[in-house]
Amino acid sequence: MDRSSALLLPNFKFKVSTLSYAIGLACTYLALPAHAEDTTTSALPTITIKAQGNWLEEANAETVHKHAGARTIIDRKRLDETAATSLREALKQVPGIQAQDSSGTGGSDVSLNIGVRGLASRLSPRSTVLIDGVPLSFAPYGQPQLSLTPVSIGNIESVDVVRGAGSVRFGPQNVGGIINFATRSIPQDFSGTVSLTSEYASGTDQVKLSPNLFVGGTLDNGLGLALLYSGTKGNGYREANNKIDIDDVMLKSAYQFNDKDSVALNLHHYEGRGEMPEGLTQAQYAENPYQSSGEKNYFAGRRTDVSLRYNHKDEKNNFEVLSYYIDSFRTSNLETTLANGQKRLDSAPRDYKVYAIEPRYSRIYELGNTQNEVTVGYRYLKEESSEFAGRTASYAAGSSVPDFAPRSSSEGGTKAHAVYIDNRMELGRWTITPGVRFESIETHNNFTGYNKGQPNTVYPKIDSDEFLPSLSVMYSANENWNIFANAGVSFGPQQYSQLARLEGTTATATTEGLHPEKSNNYEIGTKYLGNGLNAEFTVFYLDFDKELSLVRDAANNGIWTDLGATSHKGVETGISYDFGQLSDALEGLKVYGNYTFTKAVAEAGQFKDKDLPFYSRHVGNVGLGYTVDKWSLNADMFAQSKQHSPDLPDSNVYQTEETADGKYGDIPGYTTFALRTSYDLSSQVKGLKIAGGIKNVFDKQYFTRSTDSTGGKYVGLPRTFYLQTSFDF
Repeated sequence: MDRSSALLLPNFKFKVSTLSYAIGLACTYLALPAHAEDTTTSALPTITIKAQGNWLEEANAETVHKHAGARTIIDRKRLDETAATSLREALKQVPGIQAQDSSGTGGSDVSLNIGVRGLASRLSPRSTVLIDGVPLSFAPYGQPQLSLTPVSIGNIESVDVVRGAGSVRFGPQNVGGIINFATRSIPQDFSGTVSLTSEYASGTDQVKLSPNLFVGGTLDNGLGLALLYSGTKGNGYREANNKIDIDDVMLKSAYQFNDKDSVALNLHHYEGRGEMPEGLTQAQYAENPYQSSGEKNYFAGRRTDVSLRYNHKDEKNNFEVLSYYIDSFRTSNLETTLANGQKRLDSAPRDYKVYAIEPRYSRIYELGNTQNEVTVGYRYLKEESSEFAGRTASYAAGSSVPDFAPRSSSEGGTKAHAVYIDNRMELGRWTITPGVRFESIETHNNFTGYNKGQPNTVYPKIDSDEFLPSLSVMYSANENWNIFANAGVSFGPQQYSQLARLEGTTATATTEGLHPEKSNNYEIGTKYLGNGLNAEFTVFYLDFDKELSLVRDAANNGIWTDLGATSHKGVETGISYDFGQLSDALEGLKVYGNYTFTKAVAEAGQFKDKDLPFYSRHVGNVGLGYTVDKWSLNADMFAQSKQHSPDLPDSNVYQTEETADGKYGDIPGYTTFALRTSYDLSSQVKGLKIAGGIKNVFDKQYFTRSTDSTGGKYVGLPRTFYLQTSFDF
């Protein structure tokens, strides 16, 4: 095991002059609004910092602006205006994120497929994804994938994406940053909202409904309560086998003892079931891209979690203790067609339990002429997993399905200790924050294979001790404009499925061939906030010595392999501007958008210098919004360049032409447009609002691919009409 923690500067393939010119040009551009107001040199006021504590608590544009790394927040207002009716649509608005359409075993609304900066997107394995600071995955260390994503957009108040300078505070899967879904907060006064979104997919006549409820308030004695519900019912846009049924409910409570001390208790339950239409072959897609015959394919799961948080805040101290317990279950049925035309069904029920406690303490102190905030934190986390894989004998289409016979089972567990410390130092216009995180992990997976019912078991286990240093620097040119740079080490521990696998019917340990993933991450960028402009520009570089990849053998067994060294580099930019700052005549007019260039390539092996699978080099969107009186109108455009599905490096052929099964070959880029208009009816009926719109206005047909057990071609969303009604009380 490599325990090195040295931060080595990468061998950038950018020309220094080009990179410097791009950053300088962006900095000059972002400074223009300030110069338009005042060409004199502005001095920063004397700053008295307060203990910040938890970065994710009450995040807003101002806190994001002061973060010394790439970070974006999408609030509830923005989500409504851009008609984001799913987490995937919301995350497409964030620079650096590529949110893939549902496909394969991530082929329903209960799953989430996002990749950050060219990292793998299938089931979002490379980011720490949270809901109110609590992990969303089944098991943060042993099973980080989001085949079940237990959060619904109707319950979300904001989406906070920390892409840089976050690896000390949060983990373990922090190579792709931190994504926190903040749920709607308890209001001070009693209030509520009832809403319904109806979607109609043209061509296939499928309808999907999303009801939402929020009600809550705070009593005079300081006790606050809120009930949140968000659901999804109906069908996707394929002609068959894409039914969705989701219920997501949360009860939030909080008690304010005094102006410094508070406690919060959240109870959360999620249940989701989604049918998974299969991928199509080249011939099937040409015949009808919306067809589906995989009537037995589905994914279902449930999760119950409880979290308790105590917080103390004063001028110099911020102390927090977060504890949570998560009980999750998931299962799936996947039918495959064999070479002889017979069918076969696989099932994979799994149980997970997670317990964690995390105290964090921050204190303000002065040292010489500097003001500092030191933060020390610790997390203990324990996981337990129980997994089963069964398979039927082959059967003829339309006949009864035989009983499942066991293929494998496993009992896994993890005990993890994480300790971290960082120190934010304010020295004039400079903010310097060094920090380090230490992870100590014990993971085991008692894995059993079955040969005609006879078990054979291996007992692999692995211990990992990893230091993850980080350094971030920010320079505040004035109150509106800053420049930042950071460097850090990110980490991805070995998962349960990476400790053992089946070879035929024999259980085999794989601890000698695989390893934890580590990446050196670097950023330099600038931000501007003020005068109606919110803008960010970031250059990034991720350097993997070794990256792991999931492939499948001829028997459809999942096999983790060493992809080798990879590099991810590129540029992110995001902007929003309120034209009302220029003239009263332009009040209500605004523009927003983002663009990301990414180059993610293999640095070793058969595909050296070739693009990694399933990411686009160019991704961007732009939108225009206008509000006048009670009317609002938004127009949005999204575009991405081509992607690659090149087959495995062992094939020695980087596949660009489409294969007959639809799994491999290039994926063309595409552009779609969306429109939304809303009207506030409060003058007629207090609290009533209506909105309607069209997604994929010009009905652009596009597709993606999947290479997993239900692989093939997957058509994208057709022209879809939607109607939204909401009532506030």
